[in-house]
Amino acid sequence: MGNRVSTVLARRLGGELLRLRDAAGLTQPQAAQALSATAAKIAKMEHGWVPFRDPDVRALCELYGVRDEEFVARLLNLARLDRERRKTKGWWRNDPSMGGMAEYVAMEDAATHIRTWQLALVPGLLQSPDYIRALGVSGDWWKHPDEIETLVDLRVKRQARLWGDVPLQFHAVIWEAALRQEVGGPAVMRAQLNHLAEMARRPNVNVQVLPFRAGAHDGLAGAFNLISFAEPGSIDVAYVEDKASAVWVESMEGSAVYGKAFDRLSRASLAPRDSIDLILSISKGM
Repeated sequence: MGNRVSTVLARRLGGELLRLRDAAGLTQPQAAQALSATAAKIAKMEHGWVPFRDPDVRALCELYGVRDEEFVARLLNLARLDRERRKTKGWWRNDPSMGGMAEYVAMEDAATHIRTWQLALVPGLLQSPDYIRALGVSGDWWKHPDEIETLVDLRVKRQARLWGDVPLQFHAVIWEAALRQEVGGPAVMRAQLNHLAEMARRPNVNVQVLPFRAGAHDGLAGAFNLISFAEPGSIDVAYVEDKASAVWVESMEGSAVYGKAFDRLSRASLAPRDSIDLILSISKGM
């Protein structure tokens, strides 16, 4: 990827440093003096165009009057993750079939915790191969059947993050409609629901169902993912995707809005054990 590339993690960190500089009432040239650098370097940092050195982050935090060591540690962790991200040789880097998903998959690979809200689909990391295949067939993007199999292979590769010595912590809240929509027909959907229930029993996977009876809720505007790069309470980013575009919400205020929405959806949903019971009940009815 190289250094002169804007990344999600670097933009997230740069945005925090910009917010802190504005709060301190300082200019870019004044900040640059603390690093014995130019204002152009500060501008590049604040826009996420360059990797961050730990001494620079510490010096800027000191200049901006940041006394919260825990907050500074989270910024330093974000800088470390971004440096690692820029050097990584992940399988998605040079795979042309990844398209616009490459950046998201890179974030997924670096994440420690993902929360997802889904209205119409089972989350990608919990999808069975036949369910993925049925979704692919329903689209108009492919020209040859082999492209659908490539989609299946890529999604299954991503699911490896749920396994291993340090698996991803994954919390999914799914609207009941996604469980009743017969993607691929009853047999495919029944197998998908059984797979979902099995995955929900894993210690690192938490699945909750928001039932129809919950009525109006905070997630009707659309699906979203919240990606965390350290322990709970760390700096998060939100990812919002629709048919035509994808948006990264990188500010602390913006990601907090999605975090609060997710918490409300989770509180309105069934408990994990009751969710598994409902999933299996719907499966048996198909």
